Amino acid sequence: MLKEVAGMKLGDLTIEGKTKQVYDLPSIPGHCILVSKDRITAGDGAKAHDLVGKAFISNKTNAKVFEILNQVGLKTAFVKKSSENSFIAKKCAMIPIEWVTRRVATGSFLRRNPGVPEGYRFYPPKQETFFKDDANHDPQWSEEQIISAKFKFNERLIGPVEVDIMQRMSIIVFEILERAWATRDCSLIDMKIEFGIDENGEILLADIIDSDSWRLWPSGKKSLMVDKQVYRDLKSVQQSDLDTVKRNFEWVSDQLEHLTPKFADHLVVILMGSPSDKDYCSSIKKHCESLGLSAEMRITSAHKGTEETLKIVRYYESFATSGVKVIFVAVAGRSNGLGPVISGNSSQPVINCPPVKADNIDRDVWSSLNVPSGLGCSTVIYPEAAALNAAQIIGLSNYIVWSKLRVKQMNNYVSLKMADKDYKRALDSVYES
Repeated sequence: MLKEVAGMKLGDLTIEGKTKQVYDLPSIPGHCILVSKDRITAGDGAKAHDLVGKAFISNKTNAKVFEILNQVGLKTAFVKKSSENSFIAKKCAMIPIEWVTRRVATGSFLRRNPGVPEGYRFYPPKQETFFKDDANHDPQWSEEQIISAKFKFNERLIGPVEVDIMQRMSIIVFEILERAWATRDCSLIDMKIEFGIDENGEILLADIIDSDSWRLWPSGKKSLMVDKQVYRDLKSVQQSDLDTVKRNFEWVSDQLEHLTPKFADHLVVILMGSPSDKDYCSSIKKHCESLGLSAEMRITSAHKGTEETLKIVRYYESFATSGVKVIFVAVAGRSNGLGPVISGNSSQPVINCPPVKADNIDRDVWSSLNVPSGLGCSTVIYPEAAALNAAQIIGLSNYIVWSKLRVKQMNNYVSLKMADKDYKRALDSVYES
């Protein structure tokens, strides 16, 4: 049993699975270390082989995947990689359910659903759940079975609200990684994940996500698959077969290094018609940055300095030659000529966001809406809405920004669900008393 990893003394071995060990980490309360093994298995452990180097590859793959998911705001147990074959995570009580999300029908789904042709695509992705029980080959469970099991971890009962949250998180995790892999011309076919409840009772995406967790088909072709299915399909296993599996896993790990954009591929330019609008524009910039957008502020008036305004516009338009997509946000009140002038002289997207006040909201908004024919600028009246509009445009080609929007939508939904659950609990207490 290990005593130390990366200079950190280990506590008790709390869990040992087929491909990993989990140790308590006394030096960081509420945390643990997951150590991967040089081991590959299939068929609930019926097939198993040593695979030198797999622990390093798995750990590297897992770290990169969770770094992406953490970057876009998902709540996960992953903290950081601690060594070549281990990582630090928040300590969780694991829910014994595998959450499987599928875009394409293949594998066990076809056996359980005769008549469905291989390649059938699910819109939205198909979500399935399986109870973790090797002795019974991880039987499929319904939502009702999970709720009826009345699992309780760290004082949190797994009820309808919790199941709903995990179902939605499962699909979002899949969609984020699906879009990420699409940037490398790879199709994410299906994947499995697990959740845990941390010591604060919060639901976190946990465990490991590596090439054991998904089906990945380069160029969308099953014949090119680079996941563990290659190992599962082997009738007999030779060293050369294991070498092939290892090369596939290494290829996947290497590709992950290219999934995060290396440079800012966009810029939101916030143009204010007056220095007095600085605080308002700073709010737009703050909302943009919270969504992962790069933003700059400039001051210019289309009425008082038309030539200078167009000179600024031409400057930012030139960024397109470096692959940077530019969106203009025009902040001007009273007679808003800034947005329409930019829209009439540029092919870049323009968002009007007039700094309206209670005594002039009708006039300011109308001057932004009532633009001449042939102009396509949109209009919003809140700083957050301007940032969200810009993010939706950038998100069409930037999966990180799209993912931040998707996670924000989910968090809004979860907040409402939890507020309703707390309200209902309070009502029930009143009725009971």
